Amino acid sequence: MSKKKGLSLEEKRARMMEIFFESKDVFQLKDIEKIAPKTKGITPMSVKEVLQSLVDDNMVDSERVGTSNYYWAFPSKALNARKHKLEELQKQISESKQRKTSVQKAIERAKVGRQDTKERSSLLKELGALREERTQLQAELEKYRECDPEVVEEMRKSNVIAKEAVSRWTDNVFAIKSWTKKKFSFDDSRINKAFGIPEDFDYMD
Repeated sequence: MSKKKGLSLEEKRARMMEIFFESKDVFQLKDIEKIAPKTKGITPMSVKEVLQSLVDDNMVDSERVGTSNYYWAFPSKALNARKHKLEELQKQISESKQRKTSVQKAIERAKVGRQDTKERSSLLKELGALREERTQLQAELEKYRECDPEVVEEMRKSNVIAKEAVSRWTDNVFAIKSWTKKKFSFDDSRINKAFGIPEDFDYMD
């Protein structure tokens, strides 16, 4: 018989938030360490780490009184925190899309009748950084997947728009490769090497 799969970090975070939302009470760490394993199935060893991650994301408030730390969170506080985070992520995605558009236009100007240049190499390097940034943004968005269905839906719509932008850029890369093949009779391997394009470069799933 296979072992029961443990909870992921996001599942633990969501369940711990339920403790605060359901009770609307203030707790000390020792209280959470007793309640979380018993009522939410969160392992005792991970309670402190999960709670601290929620505090770091401003989803749970914390205050030190004397020698003790107290923790609390109310639905309105958590919702506002997620909405604020969503706005920040959407702004970053919007800025990334604008930079991608700028890079795309620059590549269009650079490819006409030219061979590999420093400018093109720089643009491809910037594109790689943008793709990495997009991956990080997607991971950040995923952190909030378990917390608020309405906010998640808005984030997914923004993510679709960003993915479409990447797909359009991918179209342009393939167009550049096709043009280069016809113009200089280069094969795929040589083109990839000249432009710094990974051999497994393809559309995103």
